[in-house]
Amino acid sequence: MSMRSIPYILFIALMSVSIACSVAIQEGHADVPIAESAKLIEPLGKGDKAPRFIVQTAGGEDFHFDPQNLERPVVLLTFRGGWCPYCNMYLSDMRFAMPQIREMGVDILFLSGDRSELLYESLSQETQEDIADLDYTLLSDANAQAAIALGIAFKASERTIKKRHRKNQDIEGSSMMNHGVLPVPAVFAIDRHGEIQFAFTNADYSVRLPADELLAAAREIAAAE
Repeated sequence: MSMRSIPYILFIALMSVSIACSVAIQEGHADVPIAESAKLIEPLGKGDKAPRFIVQTAGGEDFHFDPQNLERPVVLLTFRGGWCPYCNMYLSDMRFAMPQIREMGVDILFLSGDRSELLYESLSQETQEDIADLDYTLLSDANAQAAIALGIAFKASERTIKKRHRKNQDIEGSSMMNHGVLPVPAVFAIDRHGEIQFAFTNADYSVRLPADELLAAAREIAAAE
């Protein structure tokens, strides 16, 4: 039976059980219910300890994010997936900021809602070319573990899912179809001691953090060393 044929109420119930079984290792906001909408999220913020979570590399291997054992400060950027035009534009724009951030000694992690095997394939060709050869790590949060722990996960409505299908956006390999969950695009600047020094979220997925503000946040965590 395909995912589309499961009644939506049953789908959400199955999603809730699946996620409830997968969050045991998380910290942060893992115990906070998934928000009913993007406007109701309760994201971690400045002064909070960053959570531990496990995501996947493009090769399907586990990537353990442990804020208690960071070698360098980290800028963590989350996005909905390669099917999202705004996410593609933002990743492309970041090509100008990423080299400066790495020169500061700050690691860059991008968390996508897409499955690991689709991390690059789902991005537009232009975006792939724009971010090629840059020093960053692209990771899959298709199980929504990181999004839940960071407090940026919300339930994708049936209307949202149908709208994406009408636009022929390939969401089949995303967290939206795996668990009915979407992450609000966010930026977290985490110092080497695992504390969040800067956080940005906006329920409007078309609004992203400007590059100059991202660079300022990176400078702050780099200077804290």
